Amino acid sequence: MNILKFGGSSLASPERIKLVAETVKKHVQQDKTIAVFSAFGGVTNDLLKMAELAAKEDLTYKEILTQNEKRHLDAVKELIPVQNQSGVLSKVKTEFNRLETLYEGVYLLNELSNKTKHVVSSFGEILSSLIIAEYFKSLATDALLIDSRELIVCKNNNEKIQLNYEQTNKNIVQYFKENDASLFVVPGFVAKNEQGVPSTLGRGGSDFTAAIFGGALDVAKVIIYTDVNGMYTANPNVVHQAYPLQNISYQEAMELSHFGAKVLYPPTLQPLLDKGIQIHIKNTFSPEDAGTLISKSSKENFRWVTGITHIDDIKLLNIEGSGMVGIPGFSKRFFETLYQENINVVLITQASSEHSICVAVKGDEARAAKEALDEAFAVEIDYQKIKPVEIEGNVAIIALVGDRMKSHHGLSGKMFSALGNNNINIRAIAQGSSERNISAVIAKKDINKALNTLHEQFFEVPSKELNLFITGVGNVGSKLLSQLEKQEKYLLEKLRLKVRVLGLSNSRTMVFDENGLDLSKWQELLDAGEKASKHNFFNKVKEFNLRNSIFVDNTASAEISKWYKEYLSNSIAVVTCNKIAAADDLVNYQHLQELSREYGASFLYETNVGAGLPIIDTLKNLIASGDRIHKIQAVLSGSLNFVFNTYDGTAPFYKTVEQAMEEGYTEPDPKIDLSGVDVARKILILARESGLKMELSDIENESFLSEESLNTENNEDFFSLLQEDESKFKAIYEDAAKDGAQLKYVAQLEDGKASVGLQKVDAAHPFYNLSGSDNIVLFFTDRYSVQPLIVKGAGAGADVTASGIFADVIRIGKK
Repeated sequence: MNILKFGGSSLASPERIKLVAETVKKHVQQDKTIAVFSAFGGVTNDLLKMAELAAKEDLTYKEILTQNEKRHLDAVKELIPVQNQSGVLSKVKTEFNRLETLYEGVYLLNELSNKTKHVVSSFGEILSSLIIAEYFKSLATDALLIDSRELIVCKNNNEKIQLNYEQTNKNIVQYFKENDASLFVVPGFVAKNEQGVPSTLGRGGSDFTAAIFGGALDVAKVIIYTDVNGMYTANPNVVHQAYPLQNISYQEAMELSHFGAKVLYPPTLQPLLDKGIQIHIKNTFSPEDAGTLISKSSKENFRWVTGITHIDDIKLLNIEGSGMVGIPGFSKRFFETLYQENINVVLITQASSEHSICVAVKGDEARAAKEALDEAFAVEIDYQKIKPVEIEGNVAIIALVGDRMKSHHGLSGKMFSALGNNNINIRAIAQGSSERNISAVIAKKDINKALNTLHEQFFEVPSKELNLFITGVGNVGSKLLSQLEKQEKYLLEKLRLKVRVLGLSNSRTMVFDENGLDLSKWQELLDAGEKASKHNFFNKVKEFNLRNSIFVDNTASAEISKWYKEYLSNSIAVVTCNKIAAADDLVNYQHLQELSREYGASFLYETNVGAGLPIIDTLKNLIASGDRIHKIQAVLSGSLNFVFNTYDGTAPFYKTVEQAMEEGYTEPDPKIDLSGVDVARKILILARESGLKMELSDIENESFLSEESLNTENNEDFFSLLQEDESKFKAIYEDAAKDGAQLKYVAQLEDGKASVGLQKVDAAHPFYNLSGSDNIVLFFTDRYSVQPLIVKGAGAGADVTASGIFADVIRIGKK
C-alpha cells in the first residue's frame, strides 16, 4: 500500500493538480494507493480570515467567499469533462451554502468559538478532495473518496490535538477490510472528536493524516509531497546556501520540525516512530529528485550537525527572587500552573543558584501564562519574596540539531563563538540531556544573520562570505571595485572568500542591494540611487544586519571618520585609507581601538601609511614579537616624493604639483600633502602603533610653504600663490643640487619625539635613489640595530591604495 500526501502549494491551480495526478498514477500502477490532499493553496487562510471578519461584523468576508467559490467551481470546469460536471458543481455549491450559513451565524452572534474555527477551516480539504476524487474518476482511475472524519477520532483541548489512536486505528483497519479500490482519496487535516463533532488536526495536519493511516495500516513508507526538495540544512528562503538532507533520523526530524522547520508537521512522527515506518519528503514539481528520507538513525550518516532551525513566534517568561532559593516544590508549582492553563513550554533554563527560572512559550500564550503565574505566586509577590513574572518579547529561538553532536567536543563553543563574533547576543541557553539539540534565545532581528552565520560555520565548504558597504568611489574607490570584480572567481576558488558589495555611496547618491550589486554596472546603479546620507547609509547597513559586514571608507572626509565608532560598536568592521581617525585626538584613537576589541570588529587602516605597502603590519609584527623600536626614518609621502623627484627648476613648481594631482598622487586638496600635515599624520600613526601616546600637535612640522599659501581656502588661490613663490622653490632646489643632494620630505621618530620636514639627502643615504612616488621606511630596533629593516615600494596612486584596502578586506576574511 502506497500512502501519499500532497500539500496546498502542490494544489494551487488546476495545472498543478494535473501534475500531481501524473505522480499519483505512477504509484497506482505499482500498488494500491492512499492519497491525502490538503486544501487548495491559500484556502485555509481565507476560511479563517472570513470567520474573523464575520465576527467583527465586516461584510467583506462575503467578497472573499464569492472569490473562493468561483475558484473551486472554475477548477471543476477545468479538470472534469463537461458531461460529468453537473453533479460535482452541485456538491461544491452545497458545501459553500453550508459555509455561508456558518459565517452568517458568526456575523449575527458577533462571536467566533474554537469549535466554529475547526468546522469552517475543514471545508478546504473537504472541497479539494471531492473535486480531485471526481477528477481521477474522469481519468478512468478506480478511485474512492474517503471521509476521514468518519475514521479519525480526536479530542481537542484549547487547540491542543490529542488523538484517540485505539479507536482511530480500529476504524481505519475495519474500513479497508470492507472497501477496495486502486486509489483512495482522503481529505487531510479533518477529523471528529469523541462526541462526533467535526474537528481538525491542527495547521499542517494533512501530514498527520497520512501518518495516521500509515501507522494504522503498518505500511513501509509514507511519502509527503511538498514544494521543496525535502528538509534542508536551514530555511532556504533565509540561507541561500542551504541544501536538502538525503537522510535524517526520526529524532533529528522531530527536533527540526519542533523548532520551526515547516516542511514537516511535528505530530506526524508519532504514529510512525515506534513501528519504524519511513517518511519520504519529496518535491511535487521534481518527483525524481532524492528528497529526504526519515528513518532510524544510521551510522552511515556521518555528520556532526544535521540542521539549523528556529522559532520566531515566542516570548520569554522570567521569574526570580530570593524566595525561590532552597524552597522544595517551587518548580513543581511553576510548571504545574502552566500545565493547568494548557500552555506548552518550548524551552527551559534555570540558574544553578535557583534564583530564577526562564521559560519560552508561544507568543500568543505569554500574557495568559503571566497572569496565571502571578496569581499562583501572589503571596510570595506580595511579601516581595519573588518579583512578578516579566515578559520579554522580540526574541526567537535558534537551534543546532544533530544525532552525533554529543560525540563531538567543542560544538557549543563554535556555535556561541560564531554568534558572538557577529554581535549576536544570547539571552538564554538550553541543551537537552540527549545532547541532540543546542538552543539559544536571541533577538528576533538577528535571526537571519544567526542562521547564515551558523550555516557558514557548520555546513559550507570552508569559505566565508564578506559583505562590503563602500563609501567613496573616486580614484581609489573605482579601482577597488574593479579589482573586486576581476578577482571574484580567484577569491572564491583559492581563498574560499565570497566578497559581495551590498552598498555604495558617493557625496551625491547611494545604492543598496541585499543580494549584492552587479559590479559591472555599479556606476549606472549608483547614478540612479537615492540621495546620499551618512546617517541613512549607516542605518541601512545596520538594518541589513548581515554577518561579516565591512564598512570601507575610501574618502578623506573627517565627517565620515566620525561614524567609525557607530559601525564598530555594532560589530561592523571598518577598513579605511582615511587617515583622519587614526590621527585624531589620542582619546578618540584609543576609543576606536577599544571598540574594535570589545565588539570583535576589525579596524584596519594599513593604507594610512604607505598605501599598499605593509608598513603598519610590519611594525605591529615587530612589537608583537617582543622587538623594541628605537628609531623610524621614512619618506612617507608618495606625492611629495614625486613632486621633488620631478621638479628640476626648468618647469614651474606649481606645474609639477598639477601633474601630481592629475596622476592621482595627491589628495583632492594638494595643500594637505604639501603642507606636511599628511606626513605628520602618518608618522603620528606609526608612533601610536609603536606604543607612544602622542598628539598631532606633538609632531614638529617644518613647512617649506609660505604661511599665506597654507591659509588659502581653495585650490585656485593655492596655485596662484605657488606661482608667486616660484623663486623660493627654485632656490631650494638649486641649493640641494650644488651639494649633489636630493630633496626628500622626511619623517622621523626617535626618543619619543617626531618631526617632518624637507631635507637634503646625500648619495650615501638609502633615501637618495628613491624614485617616482615610492615610499621607504627604515625601522631601527633591538634586532635591527645596525642595518635597519627596510620597507620600500610604491606609496601613492589609486591602484596601489585600492590594493591595500583590498588586502585589509582579505585579512578580515582570513580571521
